[in-house]
Amino acid sequence: MCGRTACTLASDEISRASTYRDRGGHRRRPQWRDGDSDKYRPSYNKSPQSHSPVLLSRKHFDKEAPVDECVLAAMRWGLVPAWFRENDPNKMQYSTSNCRSESLLEKKSYKCQVAQSSGFKGDTLAQGEEEEKDSEWTGWRLLTIAGLFDSWTPPCGGETLYTYTVITVNASPNLQSIHDRMPAVLDGEEEVRRWLDYGEVRSLDALKLLQSKDTLTFHPVSSFVNNSRNNSPECLQPVELGGKKESRPSASSKMMMSWLKSATPGKRKAPEEDTKDNNPLRGEKDKHGQPSKETGPLQKWLLKSETSKKARDS
Repeated sequence: MCGRTACTLASDEISRASTYRDRGGHRRRPQWRDGDSDKYRPSYNKSPQSHSPVLLSRKHFDKEAPVDECVLAAMRWGLVPAWFRENDPNKMQYSTSNCRSESLLEKKSYKCQVAQSSGFKGDTLAQGEEEEKDSEWTGWRLLTIAGLFDSWTPPCGGETLYTYTVITVNASPNLQSIHDRMPAVLDGEEEVRRWLDYGEVRSLDALKLLQSKDTLTFHPVSSFVNNSRNNSPECLQPVELGGKKESRPSASSKMMMSWLKSATPGKRKAPEEDTKDNNPLRGEKDKHGQPSKETGPLQKWLLKSETSKKARDS
């Protein structure tokens, strides 16, 4: 459904914009996982296989950490499941940038929250409406999307690669003219906390958070965004449908464009360039030390997705 996103904040700004509340209601600022802030690059035009900021429970990395303590990680967009047995993650043949909320119970993956400024479907940009104002952050509120992540390593061993997929739900009425699906938006701090806190909130209760929400605004953008190498404010600029003339932006779009252009360049990293991740990882093996051949729930989902894709293309 969504093949492009944008996140133009520098790593320190992402941390300040991602403050969350723990079980006790205390506001906390998440830190980046060691080394991950260097993997993330701000971009007006993020495509699958790029790295995005993801918020998740620190307990996934440190078993001694409180389950409601969160950390930021840079994860590659497009889920590579733990059972994938090739040495190169780029050989993953299935489309895993999005997954449907209706089939989540079939997937053996872990919950996360994807942080973005906005998202694209075709030539349309969708973004959040509100401006966040608190002691940590005074810019635009991030678009917080429910996601799943997994870790993968190839048979040759090496550093773990973390990847994620964006969960989609039926589109809200105001977005149905664009597509029949939309990202599962987590609306507010309490929904983010409940989605990530797997120790207190049962999976079935967490799934109830994945509902269509009428909280996004949108406007058409140029086909300039279709080329992932293009990375400039033009990717977000409103245009008039049926022509090249720029349309009159909405109040929220105008405010966001003004804020993006007025940001201090010194706080920004170099624009993201599409690079292939060569992190070698260790694969899942059976009790005899051989790669597992069992077809699990996630593999069945991928095979089903691939069959559906071929049917649509034929």
